[in-house]
Order: sequence, then C-alpha cells, then structure tokens
Amino acid sequence: MASSLKYKSIYDVFLSFRGSDVRKSFLSHLYQALDQNGIYTFQDSEELRKGDQISATLMKAIEESCIAIIIFSEDYASSWWCLEEMAKIMECKEQKELTVLPVFYKVDPREVREGRESYRKALDKHEDKFKKDLEKVKKWKKALFDAGNLSGWHLNDE
Repeated sequence: MASSLKYKSIYDVFLSFRGSDVRKSFLSHLYQALDQNGIYTFQDSEELRKGDQISATLMKAIEESCIAIIIFSEDYASSWWCLEEMAKIMECKEQKELTVLPVFYKVDPREVREGRESYRKALDKHEDKFKKDLEKVKKWKKALFDAGNLSGWHLNDE
C-alpha cells in the first residue's frame, strides 16, 4: 500500500548492479543508450570497499529516482551492498510507487525469487555473516522474492 510520502525525483533512472558482473559489458551499453536518449541516470561509479557503510547519498539517489533498473546477475546476491540497495528499491516501490524494472542477466528469474543456485549459496553465507541480524537477511530474501516476481527482461547473450 502506497503512503502519502512525497519524494522529489531528480534522476529518471537508478541502476542497481554488481559491478564485477556487468560494469564493462551490459551496463556500459545500457548506460550509454539511456544517456544518448537524454535519460538522467544514476550509476554508482565506485566499488564498495570491504567494511564500508551503504552511502546515505546512494540511498537518497534511490529515493530521488522515478525508475529503478535492477540488473540481477550471477554474483549480485553475493554483495550485501547490492542486497541493501535492492531492499531499499523495493521499499520505495511500496512507499512512493517507484517503478522497478528487473533485468535477469545470465540468471534465471526463478533463481532470484526462489533463492536457487548462486543466490542460495550467497544467502547462506550472509546468514553466517549476519547471525546477530538475521532480520536483515530475511528482509533481503523477501525483497528478492518480490523483485524476482516482477515482469522484466531475461537476457542470456553477451
């Protein structure tokens, strides 16, 4: 249920992705196409350093976007940073009716929503790492299930 919270949209699109999987391939082509068509896009350009906190600026960029494109790839769920970002995106989908468009890049949508294969392994590791905060992992699982059930694009080719 959407609330009456109002956010100012600054970005047309927010891109959520695992850099090591897609930054130099699919993502660069997508970003270039959006940019060439005058679509103002937020793309986090710095890799997360181990131990860093999710940037408040990054969370604000999600809140200030009209559309979020989540690029699910094989190692997306191995990054707690990506999972936090994706959970925030799904929260904003509910609170401010952010449009969320998933792209399943070389990964089956069922793997995302059902926690199979690489996603299962990654979530198991996160459960071990976040033993004192299993609610966080539970939130990520729900967000993955919800995002994985959205209509999107399934891409297998380079």
